Amino acid sequence: MPHPPPRCILPDPAGHACGRETGASPFPLCDAHAAAVVEWAEGELGRTDLLPGACRACGSRLGVHYASGWVCAACEWRVGEVLDDGLPPPRVDVVYYVRFRDRIKIGTTMNPRQRLRRIWHDDVLAFERGDRLVEHRRHSEFAHLRHGRSEWFDAAPELLRHVASLAAGVEDPWARHARWLGEAAMLRG
Repeated sequence: MPHPPPRCILPDPAGHACGRETGASPFPLCDAHAAAVVEWAEGELGRTDLLPGACRACGSRLGVHYASGWVCAACEWRVGEVLDDGLPPPRVDVVYYVRFRDRIKIGTTMNPRQRLRRIWHDDVLAFERGDRLVEHRRHSEFAHLRHGRSEWFDAAPELLRHVASLAAGVEDPWARHARWLGEAAMLRG
């Protein structure tokens, strides 16, 4: 004998179980009650989504939308709040790893978006927090793979392993950079 379809358990205004079918929902809620829960949760807890534009404080594109407005998910700047124009933008130096064909460039910058617009590349592989000292360390570490005196290296297994270790658990290197900018903005107040 087939089982009866699951029914919604939330009470109606009279206090009786709603009783509508729940369909494929993993929760004992009908579609109308599930939608009401989602609406409440988004108002109370916010909904993570892309900001209407890049965060003016840290440059992140990820935000949380509350009923009261948008907040940057990286640095918690409330969209629309006036920034202290006397403060310079936060600075985060990074060592970047970009791939072009069978080569990897290891360079450093404090503004990767601007810098990488000027470099021909196929992929941004990873970012590593660090300045010229870290960059120099990486150049020395992989010197045997280097093309002349350039910042381009053969994409050999050992370099690829290093890049993979930097990118472990990170789907988007730009999101990691935005988080670093947000942290730097929060630290300066």
